[in-house]
Amino acid sequence: MLRLTWVQPEDLIGHELRQASQDGREPSAIAVKWRSAGGREAPLRAGASTEPASRYLRQLAEDLLDELADLPSRSAECEPTDLTRIRNLCPDWPAPTPAAPPPVPALEAAWLGRAVGCLLGKPVEKLPLQAIRQLAESTGNRPLATYFTAKGVPAELLTAHPWNRRSATTSLAENIDGMPEDDDLNYPLLNLLLLQRHGRHFTTADVARLWLDELPAGRTFTAERIAYRNLLEGLEPPRTARHRNPFREWIGALIRADVHGWTNPGDPAAAAEQAHRDATLTHTANGVYAAMFTAAVIAEAASGTTDIHGCLRTGLTVVPPNSRLTKAITHAVRLAGQHDDFDQVVDALHATHADTHHWVHAIPNTALIAAALTHADGDFTGSICRAVSGGWDTDSNGATAGSIAALLAGAPEHLPDRWTAPLKNRLATSVADFDGTGFDTLAHLTHREAARP
Repeated sequence: MLRLTWVQPEDLIGHELRQASQDGREPSAIAVKWRSAGGREAPLRAGASTEPASRYLRQLAEDLLDELADLPSRSAECEPTDLTRIRNLCPDWPAPTPAAPPPVPALEAAWLGRAVGCLLGKPVEKLPLQAIRQLAESTGNRPLATYFTAKGVPAELLTAHPWNRRSATTSLAENIDGMPEDDDLNYPLLNLLLLQRHGRHFTTADVARLWLDELPAGRTFTAERIAYRNLLEGLEPPRTARHRNPFREWIGALIRADVHGWTNPGDPAAAAEQAHRDATLTHTANGVYAAMFTAAVIAEAASGTTDIHGCLRTGLTVVPPNSRLTKAITHAVRLAGQHDDFDQVVDALHATHADTHHWVHAIPNTALIAAALTHADGDFTGSICRAVSGGWDTDSNGATAGSIAALLAGAPEHLPDRWTAPLKNRLATSVADFDGTGFDTLAHLTHREAARP
């Protein structure tokens, strides 16, 4: 039986009830309606429940999603999505400090770093934190220092915690043969294409049209899949981000932010504004802020004048200071400075966020990325291994940490060969004509967009 993930109304309602509690709405009365009718909780780790709901429950879920959308939010004033209102809340909004485009080798390193970090995290995506630790420990790879392997893992451990089924055949050390397709690379490729076609003054509608032309619907997940569905139903941005979309504060916009940072060196505000136009197709509030934060961090790193700690501080200047994301990042950076053992940082982050946030939510994942980069002092291997070993959305976190740390490293030869050699300067994708493209070619194409007025 075909069960489409991330779109079934009966699976969305549980996520929206949780989202409402987080963003300052009061959903308890609606939750009672749903549960009294026999409605189930949202699937814990998957995108769809195993059995379809009745027609009655499906219709009820749709009605309740609309009721939830109409509830007032206590956080609306301090967590707007409108760019002007965001800027008005940010007292230290950064002024541009024009810089030359990053050298092509630095951009090649950034593309490679994104791929390596993603690849490291792919086999353990969706696994609980303790399972990741046990799998690494079983092969002598803890603290994490290289790609995961199945060689030497006890059979009973793999039975209890199997690798991510989509990734085991392409992402374990013994199986890697180039960079396999992943949405964490597809979206940067799409945004490179976006700049090639529309330039840096693209609109959110341009992003939508590009997706409909170039992005297969089956390659989208969570908020992106909902927004794609909304486009096909005739909705326009920014309503595409809000309509029956409980994933609008999840990590999807963050993983699309790199190109906006790479092409605005020394201008974190411009990078954040580009990321905002991209993100508002699919996300609101903290989901948008995570993309803006990441783009600003990368733009600052691309200037070649700031260390990782300065880059992270710059990233916070484009996020409303009283937002949940700012509080989470600030807390994570502080933890990273207090503990020598990164496991203690991770345990504290999980104690803070795991019970209240889904494992794909932007807030805990962005906090973990910031903590990993801080604790590793921007070192490439340290950053990606800390990000992945912290759990949650392991491939996305590894990709973003890898992109930032590799950009700061400055050139492919500054990244350990054990990470980059298995990629064979080749990635797979279903986006446009990029399948099989080398990271060196992507660096040249990105440099051209960074240099374009």
